[in-house]
Amino acid sequence: MYDVAVIGSGAAGGAVAYLLADAGLKTALVEKGPWMKRGDFSKDEIAYCRRDIVTPNLFEEYHVIEELSEGRWVQRPTYETGWSFWNGNIVGGSSNLMSGMFHRMHPDDFRLLERYGPIEGANIVDWPISYEELEPYYDRVEELVGISGTFREHPLEPPRKRKKFPQPATRENRITELFDISCRRRGLTPLVTPRAILSERRGGRNGCYYSNFCGSYGCSSGAKGSSREAFIEPALKTGNLTLIDNTFVKRLVTSSKRSVGYADAVDSRSGREVKIRAKLFVVAAQAHESVRLLFNSANSHYPDGLANSSGELGKNLIFSAGGWGEADLDRKSLSKEMFDAMMEPGLFVNRSILDWYRLKEGGRSLKGALVEFMFGHQNFIRRAAMSKYSKDGKLLWGEELEKVLRYRFTQSKRIRFEVFNDWLPTDECRITIDPTRKDRFGMPVGKLRVNSHPYDLKLARKVAQKAEAVLKEMGARNIVTSVSSTPPQNLIAGGCRFGDDPSKSVLNRHCQSHDIPNLFVADASFMPTGGSVPYTWTIYANALRVAEYIKKEFSCISARS
Repeated sequence: MYDVAVIGSGAAGGAVAYLLADAGLKTALVEKGPWMKRGDFSKDEIAYCRRDIVTPNLFEEYHVIEELSEGRWVQRPTYETGWSFWNGNIVGGSSNLMSGMFHRMHPDDFRLLERYGPIEGANIVDWPISYEELEPYYDRVEELVGISGTFREHPLEPPRKRKKFPQPATRENRITELFDISCRRRGLTPLVTPRAILSERRGGRNGCYYSNFCGSYGCSSGAKGSSREAFIEPALKTGNLTLIDNTFVKRLVTSSKRSVGYADAVDSRSGREVKIRAKLFVVAAQAHESVRLLFNSANSHYPDGLANSSGELGKNLIFSAGGWGEADLDRKSLSKEMFDAMMEPGLFVNRSILDWYRLKEGGRSLKGALVEFMFGHQNFIRRAAMSKYSKDGKLLWGEELEKVLRYRFTQSKRIRFEVFNDWLPTDECRITIDPTRKDRFGMPVGKLRVNSHPYDLKLARKVAQKAEAVLKEMGARNIVTSVSSTPPQNLIAGGCRFGDDPSKSVLNRHCQSHDIPNLFVADASFMPTGGSVPYTWTIYANALRVAEYIKKEFSCISARS
Protein backbone atom coordinates (compact mmCIF):
# COMPACT_ATOMS: atom_id res chain seq x y z
CA MET A 1 0.00 0.00 0.00
CA TYR A 2 1.21 3.49 -0.87
CA ASP A 3 0.91 6.49 1.38
CA VAL A 4 -0.51 8.55 -1.48
CA ALA A 5 -1.75 7.71 -4.97
CA VAL A 6 -1.84 10.63 -7.42
CA ILE A 7 -4.00 10.05 -10.51
CA GLY A 8 -2.76 12.08 -13.46
CA SER A 9 0.77 13.35 -14.01
CA GLY A 10 0.18 16.78 -15.59
CA ALA A 11 0.83 20.17 -14.04
CA ALA A 12 -1.05 19.41 -10.82
CA GLY A 13 -0.24 15.71 -10.42
CA GLY A 14 3.48 16.13 -11.00
CA ALA A 15 3.77 19.03 -8.56
CA VAL A 16 1.87 17.17 -5.82
CA ALA A 17 3.90 13.98 -6.35
CA TYR A 18 7.17 15.91 -6.20
CA LEU A 19 6.47 17.63 -2.89
CA LEU A 20 5.10 14.51 -1.20
CA ALA A 21 7.89 12.22 -2.41
CA ASP A 22 10.44 14.82 -1.37
CA ALA A 23 8.85 14.81 2.11
CA GLY A 24 9.38 11.03 2.37
CA LEU A 25 5.85 9.82 1.60
CA LYS A 26 5.66 6.68 -0.52
CA THR A 27 3.83 8.02 -3.53
CA ALA A 28 2.37 6.38 -6.64
CA LEU A 29 1.91 8.56 -9.71
CA VAL A 30 -0.55 6.94 -12.11
CA GLU A 31 -0.59 8.04 -15.75
CA LYS A 32 -2.90 6.77 -18.45
CA GLY A 33 -0.34 7.33 -21.22
CA PRO A 34 3.28 6.29 -21.84
CA TRP A 35 6.46 7.72 -20.37
CA MET A 36 8.03 9.71 -23.19
CA LYS A 37 11.42 11.04 -22.23
CA ARG A 38 13.32 14.04 -23.48
CA GLY A 39 15.02 12.20 -26.31
CA ASP A 40 11.69 10.84 -27.60
CA PHE A 41 10.38 14.26 -28.62
CA SER A 42 10.73 15.72 -32.11
CA LYS A 43 9.33 18.62 -34.14
CA ASP A 44 7.29 16.35 -36.41
CA GLU A 45 4.19 18.32 -37.38
CA ILE A 46 2.41 15.29 -38.81
CA ALA A 47 2.93 13.25 -35.65
CA TYR A 48 2.09 15.93 -33.07
CA CYS A 49 -0.47 18.13 -34.80
CA ARG A 50 -2.18 15.89 -37.37
CA ARG A 51 -2.13 12.43 -35.79
CA ASP A 52 -2.61 10.87 -32.36
CA ILE A 53 0.96 10.25 -31.17
CA VAL A 54 0.27 11.74 -27.70
CA THR A 55 -3.53 11.49 -27.54
CA PRO A 56 -5.99 8.59 -27.79
CA ASN A 57 -7.62 7.46 -31.00
CA LEU A 58 -11.04 9.13 -31.01
CA PHE A 59 -12.75 5.95 -32.16
CA GLU A 60 -11.56 4.26 -28.96
CA GLU A 61 -11.75 7.09 -26.45
CA TYR A 62 -13.81 10.18 -27.02
CA HIS A 63 -16.16 12.74 -25.52
CA VAL A 64 -19.69 13.78 -26.39
CA ILE A 65 -20.13 17.52 -26.91
CA GLU A 66 -23.49 19.23 -26.44
CA GLU A 67 -23.95 22.52 -28.24
CA LEU A 68 -26.96 24.78 -28.66
CA SER A 69 -28.20 24.81 -32.25
CA GLU A 70 -31.38 26.60 -33.32
CA GLY A 71 -32.71 26.57 -29.77
CA ARG A 72 -32.03 22.94 -28.93
CA TRP A 73 -29.09 20.98 -27.53
CA VAL A 74 -27.38 18.82 -30.12
CA GLN A 75 -25.03 16.01 -29.09
CA ARG A 76 -22.12 14.89 -31.25
CA PRO A 77 -19.31 12.47 -30.33
CA THR A 78 -15.85 13.84 -31.04
CA TYR A 79 -14.98 10.93 -33.35
CA GLU A 80 -17.47 12.47 -35.80
CA THR A 81 -16.15 16.02 -35.58
CA GLY A 82 -12.43 15.40 -34.96
CA TRP A 83 -12.74 17.90 -32.11
CA SER A 84 -10.44 16.41 -29.44
CA PHE A 85 -10.50 17.27 -25.74
CA TRP A 86 -7.48 15.06 -25.06
CA ASN A 87 -4.44 17.17 -24.21
CA GLY A 88 -1.33 15.06 -24.06
CA ASN A 89 -1.94 11.66 -22.47
CA ILE A 90 1.71 11.08 -21.60
CA VAL A 91 3.79 11.40 -18.43
CA GLY A 92 3.76 15.12 -17.67
CA GLY A 93 0.48 15.58 -19.52
CA SER A 94 -0.19 18.61 -21.68
CA SER A 95 2.48 20.60 -19.81
CA ASN A 96 4.91 18.88 -22.21
CA LEU A 97 3.18 20.62 -25.11
CA MET A 98 2.50 24.08 -23.70
CA SER A 99 4.01 27.30 -25.05
CA GLY A 100 5.06 28.09 -21.48
CA MET A 101 3.67 31.64 -21.33
CA PHE A 102 3.16 32.08 -17.59
CA HIS A 103 1.06 34.71 -15.83
CA ARG A 104 -0.09 35.04 -12.24
CA MET A 105 -3.73 35.75 -11.56
CA HIS A 106 -4.44 39.26 -10.33
CA PRO A 107 -5.78 39.87 -6.79
CA ASP A 108 -9.05 41.00 -8.41
CA ASP A 109 -9.45 37.51 -9.92
CA PHE A 110 -9.87 36.04 -6.44
CA ARG A 111 -12.60 38.58 -5.58
CA LEU A 112 -14.41 38.90 -8.89
CA LEU A 113 -17.89 39.18 -7.33
CA GLU A 114 -16.85 41.56 -4.57
CA ARG A 115 -14.73 43.74 -6.87
CA TYR A 116 -17.01 44.01 -9.93
CA GLY A 117 -20.44 42.83 -8.79
CA PRO A 118 -22.84 40.20 -10.14
CA ILE A 119 -23.63 39.61 -13.81
CA GLU A 120 -27.08 38.25 -14.60
CA GLY A 121 -26.94 34.62 -15.68
CA ALA A 122 -23.41 34.05 -14.38
CA ASN A 123 -22.62 31.93 -11.29
CA ILE A 124 -19.78 34.10 -10.05
CA VAL A 125 -18.45 33.41 -6.55
CA ASP A 126 -15.29 34.62 -4.85
CA TRP A 127 -12.48 32.22 -4.04
CA PRO A 128 -12.23 30.99 -0.42
CA ILE A 129 -8.52 31.92 -0.50
CA SER A 130 -6.81 35.18 -1.45
CA TYR A 131 -3.96 36.12 -3.76
CA GLU A 132 -1.83 36.70 -0.67
CA GLU A 133 -2.30 33.06 0.37
CA LEU A 134 -1.25 31.76 -3.04
CA GLU A 135 1.55 34.26 -3.68
CA PRO A 136 4.30 32.30 -1.84
CA TYR A 137 3.54 29.30 -4.03
CA TYR A 138 3.77 31.40 -7.20
CA ASP A 139 7.28 32.28 -5.95
CA ARG A 140 8.06 28.64 -5.33
CA VAL A 141 6.98 27.65 -8.83
CA GLU A 142 9.33 30.28 -10.26
CA GLU A 143 12.27 28.56 -8.58
CA LEU A 144 11.30 24.93 -9.14
CA VAL A 145 10.11 25.30 -12.74
CA GLY A 146 12.66 27.93 -13.72
CA ILE A 147 10.70 30.88 -15.10
CA SER A 148 12.52 33.36 -17.28
CA GLY A 149 11.55 36.98 -17.70
CA THR A 150 12.18 40.66 -17.04
CA PHE A 151 9.95 42.35 -14.49
CA ARG A 152 8.61 45.83 -15.26
CA GLU A 153 6.48 47.86 -12.88
CA HIS A 154 2.85 48.15 -13.92
CA PRO A 155 -0.23 49.19 -11.91
CA LEU A 156 -2.06 46.00 -12.93
CA GLU A 157 0.88 43.62 -12.46
CA PRO A 158 0.13 41.24 -9.53
CA PRO A 159 2.19 42.12 -6.43
CA ARG A 160 5.60 40.45 -6.15
CA LYS A 161 7.84 40.35 -3.10
CA ARG A 162 10.86 39.92 -5.37
CA LYS A 163 11.30 41.69 -8.65
CA LYS A 164 13.82 39.45 -10.40
CA PHE A 165 12.96 36.20 -12.15
CA PRO A 166 15.23 33.19 -11.56
CA GLN A 167 16.30 33.24 -15.22
CA PRO A 168 16.93 36.12 -17.65
CA ALA A 169 14.31 36.54 -20.37
CA THR A 170 14.68 34.37 -23.44
CA ARG A 171 16.26 36.03 -26.48
CA GLU A 172 13.96 38.31 -28.50
CA ASN A 173 13.52 39.06 -32.15
CA ARG A 174 14.28 42.68 -33.02
CA ILE A 175 10.67 43.19 -34.07
CA THR A 176 9.99 43.71 -30.35
CA GLU A 177 11.64 47.15 -30.73
CA LEU A 178 8.93 48.16 -33.19
CA PHE A 179 6.26 46.60 -30.99
CA ASP A 180 7.43 48.52 -27.92
CA ILE A 181 7.56 51.82 -29.81
CA SER A 182 4.10 51.23 -31.26
CA CYS A 183 2.63 50.47 -27.82
CA ARG A 184 4.13 53.59 -26.27
CA ARG A 185 2.75 55.73 -29.10
CA ARG A 186 -0.67 54.51 -28.02
CA GLY A 187 -0.02 55.13 -24.34
CA LEU A 188 0.42 51.44 -23.53
CA THR A 189 3.09 49.68 -21.48
CA PRO A 190 4.56 46.62 -23.24
CA LEU A 191 5.58 43.88 -20.81
CA VAL A 192 7.96 40.96 -21.26
CA THR A 193 5.98 37.73 -21.03
CA PRO A 194 7.35 35.37 -18.36
CA ARG A 195 8.11 31.96 -19.83
CA ALA A 196 8.42 28.53 -18.23
CA ILE A 197 11.46 28.10 -20.46
CA LEU A 198 15.06 28.18 -19.27
CA SER A 199 17.19 30.76 -21.04
CA GLU A 200 20.31 29.29 -19.42
CA ARG A 201 21.38 25.77 -18.47
CA ARG A 202 20.35 24.71 -14.98
CA GLY A 203 21.19 21.36 -13.43
CA GLY A 204 20.44 18.62 -15.94
CA ARG A 205 18.27 20.88 -18.11
CA ASN A 206 19.67 22.82 -21.06
CA GLY A 207 18.73 26.34 -22.01
CA CYS A 208 16.41 27.03 -24.95
CA TYR A 209 17.82 26.36 -28.42
CA TYR A 210 15.17 28.54 -30.14
CA SER A 211 13.55 26.16 -32.56
CA ASN A 212 10.37 28.31 -32.26
CA PHE A 213 8.35 25.09 -32.04
CA CYS A 214 7.12 25.26 -28.43
CA GLY A 215 3.34 25.04 -28.49
CA SER A 216 2.07 21.54 -29.45
CA TYR A 217 5.58 20.02 -29.19
CA GLY A 218 7.60 18.34 -26.48
CA CYS A 219 10.97 19.90 -25.65
CA SER A 220 14.06 17.84 -26.46
CA SER A 221 16.45 20.21 -24.65
CA GLY A 222 14.77 20.12 -21.25
CA ALA A 223 14.35 23.91 -21.29
CA LYS A 224 10.55 23.85 -21.08
CA GLY A 225 9.31 23.65 -17.49
CA SER A 226 6.92 20.76 -17.95
CA SER A 227 5.65 18.70 -15.04
CA ARG A 228 7.88 15.87 -16.26
CA GLU A 229 11.08 17.97 -16.32
CA ALA A 230 10.48 20.20 -13.30
CA PHE A 231 8.79 17.79 -10.90
CA ILE A 232 8.54 14.14 -11.92
CA GLU A 233 12.16 13.52 -12.89
CA PRO A 234 13.45 15.11 -9.61
CA ALA A 235 10.81 13.22 -7.60
CA LEU A 236 11.97 9.88 -9.03
CA LYS A 237 15.45 10.60 -7.70
CA THR A 238 14.13 10.63 -4.11
CA GLY A 239 13.38 6.91 -4.31
CA ASN A 240 9.91 7.60 -2.87
CA LEU A 241 8.00 7.91 -6.14
CA THR A 242 6.68 4.97 -8.15
CA LEU A 243 5.64 5.98 -11.66
CA ILE A 244 2.88 3.74 -13.03
CA ASP A 245 2.39 4.64 -16.68
CA ASN A 246 0.03 3.21 -19.33
CA THR A 247 -2.56 2.66 -16.61
CA PHE A 248 -6.11 4.01 -16.77
CA VAL A 249 -8.03 4.48 -13.52
CA LYS A 250 -11.64 3.47 -14.13
CA ARG A 251 -13.11 4.19 -10.71
CA LEU A 252 -12.31 4.91 -7.09
CA VAL A 253 -13.73 2.39 -4.65
CA THR A 254 -14.67 3.42 -1.13
CA SER A 255 -14.03 1.25 1.91
CA SER A 256 -16.58 3.29 3.86
CA LYS A 257 -18.66 6.41 3.34
CA ARG A 258 -15.72 8.52 4.50
CA SER A 259 -12.77 6.79 2.86
CA VAL A 260 -11.46 5.72 -0.56
CA GLY A 261 -9.80 2.30 -0.28
CA TYR A 262 -8.34 1.67 -3.72
CA ALA A 263 -8.34 2.68 -7.37
CA ASP A 264 -9.72 0.16 -9.85
CA ALA A 265 -7.47 0.48 -12.90
CA VAL A 266 -6.46 -1.29 -16.09
CA ASP A 267 -3.17 -1.61 -17.94
CA SER A 268 -3.97 0.11 -21.24
CA ARG A 269 -1.59 -2.12 -23.23
CA SER A 270 -2.41 -5.61 -21.93
CA GLY A 271 -5.92 -5.07 -20.54
CA ARG A 272 -4.79 -6.51 -17.19
CA GLU A 273 -6.83 -5.31 -14.21
CA VAL A 274 -4.88 -3.43 -11.52
CA LYS A 275 -5.82 -2.34 -7.99
CA ILE A 276 -3.87 0.57 -6.51
CA ARG A 277 -4.20 0.85 -2.74
CA ALA A 278 -3.23 3.95 -0.79
CA LYS A 279 -4.02 5.79 2.41
CA LEU A 280 -4.83 8.95 0.50
CA PHE A 281 -5.83 9.76 -3.09
CA VAL A 282 -5.22 12.89 -5.15
CA VAL A 283 -7.14 13.18 -8.43
CA ALA A 284 -5.46 15.36 -11.06
CA ALA A 285 -6.55 13.95 -14.42
CA GLN A 286 -7.53 17.34 -15.96
CA ALA A 287 -10.83 18.97 -15.06
CA HIS A 288 -13.25 17.16 -17.36
CA GLU A 289 -11.64 13.74 -16.81
CA SER A 290 -11.41 14.15 -13.03
CA VAL A 291 -15.13 14.90 -12.95
CA ARG A 292 -15.84 11.89 -15.17
CA LEU A 293 -13.84 9.66 -12.82
CA LEU A 294 -15.87 10.83 -9.82
CA PHE A 295 -19.16 10.29 -11.67
CA ASN A 296 -18.02 6.82 -12.75
CA SER A 297 -17.15 6.05 -9.10
CA ALA A 298 -20.76 6.42 -7.91
CA ASN A 299 -21.83 3.91 -5.26
CA SER A 300 -24.57 3.34 -2.70
CA HIS A 301 -23.19 6.11 -0.47
CA TYR A 302 -22.85 8.54 -3.38
CA PRO A 303 -25.35 7.50 -6.07
CA ASP A 304 -24.90 10.77 -7.98
CA GLY A 305 -21.13 10.59 -8.12
CA LEU A 306 -18.36 10.19 -5.57
CA ALA A 307 -18.06 13.09 -3.12
CA ASN A 308 -21.14 14.72 -4.64
CA SER A 309 -23.41 15.21 -1.63
CA SER A 310 -23.72 18.87 -2.66
CA GLY A 311 -24.96 18.02 -6.16
CA GLU A 312 -22.35 20.46 -7.53
CA LEU A 313 -20.09 17.92 -9.24
CA GLY A 314 -19.62 18.74 -12.91
CA LYS A 315 -21.27 22.14 -12.71
CA ASN A 316 -19.74 25.49 -13.64
CA LEU A 317 -17.30 24.17 -16.21
CA ILE A 318 -15.14 27.02 -17.48
CA PHE A 319 -12.63 27.53 -20.26
CA SER A 320 -10.45 30.47 -21.22
CA ALA A 321 -12.52 32.95 -23.21
CA GLY A 322 -11.28 35.40 -25.78
CA GLY A 323 -10.08 35.27 -29.34
CA TRP A 324 -7.13 35.95 -31.57
CA GLY A 325 -5.90 38.12 -34.39
CA GLU A 326 -3.14 37.88 -36.99
CA ALA A 327 -1.55 40.19 -39.53
CA ASP A 328 1.37 40.31 -41.95
CA LEU A 329 4.59 42.21 -41.45
CA ASP A 330 6.54 42.34 -44.71
CA ARG A 331 9.01 44.34 -46.79
CA LYS A 332 6.42 47.06 -47.39
CA SER A 333 5.80 47.39 -43.65
CA LEU A 334 9.41 47.54 -42.48
CA SER A 335 12.81 48.96 -43.22
CA LYS A 336 15.21 46.52 -44.91
CA GLU A 337 17.25 46.23 -41.70
CA MET A 338 14.19 45.49 -39.56
CA PHE A 339 12.76 43.07 -42.14
CA ASP A 340 16.01 41.08 -42.30
CA ALA A 341 16.16 40.95 -38.49
CA MET A 342 12.53 39.85 -38.26
CA MET A 343 13.11 36.95 -40.64
CA GLU A 344 15.83 35.49 -38.41
CA PRO A 345 14.36 32.16 -37.27
CA GLY A 346 13.73 31.04 -33.71
CA LEU A 347 13.75 34.16 -31.56
CA PHE A 348 10.64 35.11 -29.58
CA VAL A 349 8.35 38.13 -29.49
CA ASN A 350 7.41 37.54 -25.82
CA ARG A 351 5.21 40.57 -25.23
CA SER A 352 2.02 41.08 -23.23
CA ILE A 353 -0.30 44.00 -22.57
CA LEU A 354 -1.97 44.31 -19.17
CA ASP A 355 -3.36 47.83 -19.65
CA TRP A 356 -6.79 46.39 -20.52
CA TYR A 357 -7.03 44.03 -17.51
CA ARG A 358 -9.35 46.58 -15.90
CA LEU A 359 -11.64 48.72 -18.06
CA LYS A 360 -14.06 51.59 -17.56
CA GLU A 361 -17.55 51.82 -19.02
CA GLY A 362 -20.03 54.48 -18.01
CA GLY A 363 -18.00 55.32 -14.93
CA ARG A 364 -18.05 51.69 -13.78
CA SER A 365 -15.03 49.39 -13.49
CA LEU A 366 -15.16 46.24 -15.61
CA LYS A 367 -12.96 43.20 -15.51
CA GLY A 368 -10.91 43.16 -18.71
CA ALA A 369 -8.37 40.89 -20.35
CA LEU A 370 -4.71 40.07 -20.89
CA VAL A 371 -3.38 40.12 -24.45
CA GLU A 372 -0.28 38.18 -25.49
CA PHE A 373 1.63 38.91 -28.70
CA MET A 374 3.77 36.37 -30.52
CA PHE A 375 4.72 35.18 -33.98
CA GLY A 376 2.15 32.98 -35.73
CA HIS A 377 2.64 29.26 -35.27
CA GLN A 378 5.56 27.99 -37.34
CA ASN A 379 3.91 24.76 -38.54
CA PHE A 380 4.87 24.57 -42.21
CA ILE A 381 2.09 22.27 -43.39
CA ARG A 382 -0.57 24.39 -41.71
CA ARG A 383 0.89 27.62 -43.08
CA ALA A 384 0.91 26.20 -46.59
CA ALA A 385 -2.62 24.82 -46.25
CA MET A 386 -3.92 28.18 -45.01
CA SER A 387 -2.47 29.84 -48.13
CA LYS A 388 -4.32 27.83 -50.75
CA TYR A 389 -7.38 30.08 -50.99
CA SER A 390 -7.66 33.65 -52.25
CA LYS A 391 -9.44 36.35 -50.27
CA ASP A 392 -12.67 35.64 -52.17
CA GLY A 393 -12.47 31.90 -51.46
CA LYS A 394 -11.05 30.79 -54.78
CA LEU A 395 -8.77 27.74 -54.70
CA LEU A 396 -5.32 28.84 -55.86
CA TRP A 397 -3.23 26.76 -58.25
CA GLY A 398 0.05 26.94 -60.17
CA GLU A 399 1.79 30.32 -60.38
CA GLU A 400 -0.86 32.04 -58.25
CA LEU A 401 -0.32 29.56 -55.42
CA GLU A 402 3.45 29.74 -55.79
CA LYS A 403 3.33 33.54 -55.47
CA VAL A 404 1.32 33.34 -52.25
CA LEU A 405 3.58 30.65 -50.78
CA ARG A 406 6.70 32.69 -51.55
CA TYR A 407 5.12 35.66 -49.80
CA ARG A 408 4.12 33.60 -46.76
CA PHE A 409 7.48 31.85 -46.31
CA THR A 410 10.11 34.31 -47.56
CA GLN A 411 8.63 37.80 -47.75
CA SER A 412 6.51 38.15 -44.61
CA LYS A 413 5.89 36.93 -41.09
CA ARG A 414 2.62 36.63 -39.22
CA ILE A 415 2.36 38.50 -35.96
CA ARG A 416 -0.40 37.23 -33.72
CA PHE A 417 -2.24 38.22 -30.56
CA GLU A 418 -4.35 36.12 -28.21
CA VAL A 419 -6.97 37.60 -25.86
CA PHE A 420 -7.53 35.94 -22.48
CA ASN A 421 -10.61 36.96 -20.53
CA ASP A 422 -12.84 35.21 -17.99
CA TRP A 423 -15.19 32.50 -19.21
CA LEU A 424 -18.07 33.22 -16.85
CA PRO A 425 -19.52 30.10 -15.17
CA THR A 426 -23.16 29.38 -16.05
CA ASP A 427 -25.78 26.68 -15.50
CA GLU A 428 -25.47 25.58 -19.13
CA CYS A 429 -21.77 24.79 -19.15
CA ARG A 430 -21.10 21.55 -17.32
CA ILE A 431 -19.85 17.96 -17.40
CA THR A 432 -21.86 14.78 -16.95
CA ILE A 433 -21.41 11.23 -18.26
CA ASP A 434 -23.21 9.73 -21.21
CA PRO A 435 -25.75 7.05 -20.20
CA THR A 436 -25.16 4.84 -23.25
CA ARG A 437 -21.77 5.55 -24.86
CA LYS A 438 -18.65 3.89 -23.45
CA ASP A 439 -14.92 3.99 -24.18
CA ARG A 440 -12.66 1.04 -24.95
CA PHE A 441 -12.33 0.32 -21.22
CA GLY A 442 -16.09 -0.09 -20.88
CA MET A 443 -16.55 3.17 -18.94
CA PRO A 444 -19.19 5.84 -19.69
CA VAL A 445 -17.62 8.71 -21.64
CA GLY A 446 -17.70 12.31 -20.51
CA LYS A 447 -20.41 14.56 -21.90
CA LEU A 448 -19.46 18.24 -22.06
CA ARG A 449 -22.20 20.81 -22.48
CA VAL A 450 -20.43 23.93 -23.74
CA ASN A 451 -22.10 27.30 -23.63
CA SER A 452 -20.70 30.75 -22.98
CA HIS A 453 -22.15 33.86 -21.39
CA PRO A 454 -22.86 36.69 -23.89
CA TYR A 455 -20.69 39.01 -21.80
CA ASP A 456 -17.58 36.96 -22.65
CA LEU A 457 -17.90 37.74 -26.36
CA LYS A 458 -18.76 41.38 -25.79
CA LEU A 459 -15.62 41.90 -23.72
CA ALA A 460 -13.38 39.89 -26.06
CA ARG A 461 -14.49 41.98 -29.05
CA LYS A 462 -13.79 45.19 -27.18
CA VAL A 463 -10.25 44.11 -26.26
CA ALA A 464 -9.52 42.54 -29.67
CA GLN A 465 -10.25 45.91 -31.31
CA LYS A 466 -7.69 47.53 -29.03
CA ALA A 467 -5.12 44.84 -29.92
CA GLU A 468 -5.81 45.34 -33.63
CA ALA A 469 -4.92 49.00 -33.21
CA VAL A 470 -1.44 47.98 -31.99
CA LEU A 471 -0.90 45.87 -35.12
CA LYS A 472 -1.99 48.78 -37.32
CA GLU A 473 0.41 51.07 -35.45
CA MET A 474 3.20 48.63 -36.31
CA GLY A 475 2.30 48.87 -40.00
CA ALA A 476 0.94 45.33 -40.21
CA ARG A 477 -1.36 44.45 -43.10
CA ASN A 478 -4.08 41.89 -43.84
CA ILE A 479 -5.39 41.87 -40.27
CA VAL A 480 -7.74 38.98 -39.48
CA THR A 481 -9.50 38.68 -36.10
CA SER A 482 -11.59 35.86 -34.67
CA VAL A 483 -13.65 36.20 -31.49
CA SER A 484 -15.71 33.13 -30.78
CA SER A 485 -17.70 31.35 -28.08
CA THR A 486 -16.09 28.06 -29.15
CA PRO A 487 -14.05 26.89 -26.14
CA PRO A 488 -10.34 26.13 -26.40
CA GLN A 489 -9.80 22.42 -25.92
CA ASN A 490 -6.63 22.80 -23.85
CA LEU A 491 -7.68 25.35 -21.21
CA ILE A 492 -10.36 23.63 -19.14
CA ALA A 493 -11.27 24.27 -15.49
CA GLY A 494 -14.15 24.00 -13.04
CA GLY A 495 -16.47 21.10 -12.28
CA CYS A 496 -15.19 20.48 -8.72
CA ARG A 497 -15.55 24.00 -7.34
CA PHE A 498 -13.88 24.62 -3.98
CA GLY A 499 -15.40 26.69 -1.17
CA ASP A 500 -16.15 26.89 2.52
CA ASP A 501 -19.83 25.89 2.27
CA PRO A 502 -20.21 22.08 1.77
CA SER A 503 -23.71 22.56 0.33
CA LYS A 504 -22.41 24.76 -2.50
CA SER A 505 -19.03 23.24 -3.32
CA VAL A 506 -17.36 19.88 -3.91
CA LEU A 507 -14.04 20.65 -2.20
CA ASN A 508 -12.93 22.67 0.80
CA ARG A 509 -10.29 25.40 0.65
CA HIS A 510 -7.53 22.75 0.71
CA CYS A 511 -9.08 21.02 -2.35
CA GLN A 512 -10.09 18.16 -0.06
CA SER A 513 -13.49 16.52 -0.53
CA HIS A 514 -16.04 17.81 1.98
CA ASP A 515 -17.39 14.25 2.12
CA ILE A 516 -14.29 12.04 2.05
CA PRO A 517 -11.24 13.21 4.03
CA ASN A 518 -8.69 11.05 2.17
CA LEU A 519 -9.74 12.34 -1.27
CA PHE A 520 -8.30 15.50 -2.86
CA VAL A 521 -8.74 17.00 -6.34
CA ALA A 522 -5.78 19.16 -7.32
CA ASP A 523 -6.12 20.03 -11.01
CA ALA A 524 -7.91 23.08 -12.45
CA SER A 525 -11.35 21.66 -11.67
CA PHE A 526 -11.17 23.36 -8.25
CA MET A 527 -11.36 26.85 -9.82
CA PRO A 528 -14.66 28.75 -9.39
CA THR A 529 -13.41 31.42 -11.82
CA GLY A 530 -10.35 31.29 -14.02
CA GLY A 531 -9.05 34.83 -14.21
CA SER A 532 -8.02 36.49 -17.45
CA VAL A 533 -4.77 34.57 -17.87
CA PRO A 534 -3.73 31.05 -18.93
CA TYR A 535 -4.17 28.67 -15.98
CA THR A 536 -0.87 26.79 -15.78
CA TRP A 537 1.09 28.89 -13.30
CA THR A 538 -1.93 28.94 -10.96
CA ILE A 539 -2.41 25.16 -11.30
CA TYR A 540 1.25 24.60 -10.39
CA ALA A 541 1.06 27.02 -7.45
CA ASN A 542 -2.19 25.64 -6.05
CA ALA A 543 -0.95 22.05 -6.40
CA LEU A 544 2.06 22.92 -4.25
CA ARG A 545 -0.26 24.58 -1.73
CA VAL A 546 -2.44 21.45 -1.58
CA ALA A 547 0.59 19.17 -1.29
CA GLU A 548 1.96 21.29 1.55
CA TYR A 549 -1.31 20.85 3.43
CA ILE A 550 -1.31 17.08 2.81
CA LYS A 551 2.28 16.84 3.98
CA LYS A 552 1.43 18.57 7.27
CA GLU A 553 -1.86 16.76 7.86
CA PHE A 554 -1.07 13.33 6.39
CA SER A 555 -0.92 11.41 9.66
CA CYS A 556 -4.26 12.78 10.82
CA ILE A 557 -6.01 12.27 7.47
CA SER A 558 -4.73 8.70 6.98
CA ALA A 559 -5.69 7.79 10.55
CA ARG A 560 -9.26 9.08 10.02
CA SER A 561 -9.61 7.15 6.78
